[in-house]
Amino acid sequence: MNGFSLAWRSVIRKPVKSVLLFVTVFTISLLLLSGMSSGKATIQMQDRTRQAIGAGLVLEENEADRHRRIDELSERLDHKEGSLGGYHQEKITIDGVESWRTWTDNSFETLLVEDIEIIAGTEGIADYNITTVTTAARPVDFIRIEDEDVDQYSDLGGVSLIGNKDMSMDSEFLSGNAFITEGRMIQEGEKDVCVISSELADKNQLETGCKIRFGNCRDKEDSMTYEAEVVGVYQVNRPIAPYMFGDTYRSENIIFTDLDFPEKVDGKAGDPLYEKAYFKIADVNDYETVKKSVMGADIAWERYDLIDNNGNMDTLSANFNEMEQYSRVFVCVISGAGLVILFLIFQFWMKSRNREIGIMLSMGTSKIQILAQIMTEALMTAAVAVWISFLAAPGVTGLTADYLAEQQIQSVEEQNLLDEGKVAFSYEKSEQDVVGVQAKITSGILIQDAAGIALLITISVCISGIAILKRNPGNILQDL
Repeated sequence: MNGFSLAWRSVIRKPVKSVLLFVTVFTISLLLLSGMSSGKATIQMQDRTRQAIGAGLVLEENEADRHRRIDELSERLDHKEGSLGGYHQEKITIDGVESWRTWTDNSFETLLVEDIEIIAGTEGIADYNITTVTTAARPVDFIRIEDEDVDQYSDLGGVSLIGNKDMSMDSEFLSGNAFITEGRMIQEGEKDVCVISSELADKNQLETGCKIRFGNCRDKEDSMTYEAEVVGVYQVNRPIAPYMFGDTYRSENIIFTDLDFPEKVDGKAGDPLYEKAYFKIADVNDYETVKKSVMGADIAWERYDLIDNNGNMDTLSANFNEMEQYSRVFVCVISGAGLVILFLIFQFWMKSRNREIGIMLSMGTSKIQILAQIMTEALMTAAVAVWISFLAAPGVTGLTADYLAEQQIQSVEEQNLLDEGKVAFSYEKSEQDVVGVQAKITSGILIQDAAGIALLITISVCISGIAILKRNPGNILQDL
């Protein structure tokens, strides 16, 4: 009778130990399948903020390319004084030591309007906005908000102007952090108009229809001033992150204007400095398709960074990337626990079969043959258990993935509670709901599971068999 037949007869003859091994292997296999598939689960999110404000892309200057262009223009000037492409350099002497002074103007730093318009013309883009760099301006006939306990000597003593082509698509209003409390937003095409903070309005008894004046903040001797009509008053949920240190740039002193107003006040009319552009996508469901089309636009992309305006959503959803890490830990724990349990089961097997093993050894059966028979019995039982676990896996893996996703959400919420009051956000956090978790069992996962079970059984049998098989038949029978 061959080893396979002996193993099968042993499995049938001792149903209790076979059922015990079957249940154990079935459970371990099912948990391993659940853990491995959960790591590759697809988290279906519903982002209420994204659905409310739509979807868009933000274009900004690429800092690395900016430095590259500066180096290139400097080399072209060949260590001579002069200007080229908005880059300027001149030789100066300080305390008898010669050095170079370099600077760039708005034409070098600004986003190019022609590139913005090319992107805006991409199919799927519904509208776009251009936002200027934050520009310091001197308040002429009104008082700004200041911290009385701070020395203002090094501060410019001004307020901040931010111009928009379409104020409704400014990042602060788009996110819901800022909102109008009196009057209205600035409409596209309007000139010499502004929207001020409620703090500035209260401090200066200003209301819609009033006019305020601004001067050049860096040239206090310049008597030229520019007038803007207040068409709205806004409030914020959270203070707007300052552009730079100092009360000039504090949240309450930020004034939103039409697109052209900041450059006039700064003494650079006709020479704008655009910091970013926002492109609104018409249909949220076409987001990825439109994004690919935009990236195919014929512009000098090396000058820019194209930022996914669903950054809030992506950042929060990225937390679920830790699902894979959780699943690895889960699989390792199950593997370790499974190895221990299988070892104990096979220890029980060996001790309950001392007489059988001793007789087989005394009859001349080699220790390797006995170990092979036990291994065959275990693998036969395990094969059936693993196969049935494959059938039961789809339902269980979904429950496991849901559980791990819930644990991840709970972990994030607990962290947010710990951070509450410590971190100030300048945007409205994206509100997300998990509406589904899909965990698929692939052929690769099935192969890994079967191989893992086989390895666990092999290790357990070998370790358990050492204690018995290292003894001779006489000692085994004498113990009996």
